[in-house]
Amino acid sequence: MKNLLGANVGHLIGYQNLKERLFDFFEAGIHYLSIYALSLENLKKRSEEEIKYIFKIILDAVDAVIKEATVKEEKVNFNVIGRVHLLPEVVRKKINELIEFTKENDQNFINLCIMYDGQEEIVDAVKEIIKNGVKEEVINRDVIKNHLYTRNFPEVDYIIRTGMEDGARISGFLLWDASYAEFKFRTELWPDYNKEMVIEDIQDYVNRNRRKGK
Repeated sequence: MKNLLGANVGHLIGYQNLKERLFDFFEAGIHYLSIYALSLENLKKRSEEEIKYIFKIILDAVDAVIKEATVKEEKVNFNVIGRVHLLPEVVRKKINELIEFTKENDQNFINLCIMYDGQEEIVDAVKEIIKNGVKEEVINRDVIKNHLYTRNFPEVDYIIRTGMEDGARISGFLLWDASYAEFKFRTELWPDYNKEMVIEDIQDYVNRNRRKGK
């Protein structure tokens, strides 16, 4: 019970920190963000009680977004990608409510990756390509991209991963779109990630020489 309580508090603090950091990125001129909120592996490895608490945070978060005046002022558009059909019906309905509420916003864009796995995204894209009867000779990178969950999002420029005390990995995050991304791995945990770190990481990215495989 103690471990579960600690985990739940961590999820709540992480969510509260996310609300603040999003607008830090917007202020810095970053208009497309993808957030790894819940992976398919999380669903397998975490207890039923912990997953229920995460679902509760999602429900409460949608209600908070809808009431948040800044979302409308900053024209924040929310999209959710992943195998959302695996979520409980009440969570799916709430997510659809969020997407519908912000669909006309066109200034800042957020992809929430929920029930997401980068390999499964590619698997689902291949299945959709086959289902749509796309001819082999016309299949190329653009065709695959147009069948990914992220079809309406640009490729990833920069991935920041926190909590990396024992290595450096991206855990299946946006594998296709991250082909030429720059990476920043931090040992700090997400709840401790603050505005100063946002500025530091953006400055670090700007100073890099992006070669994109050249």
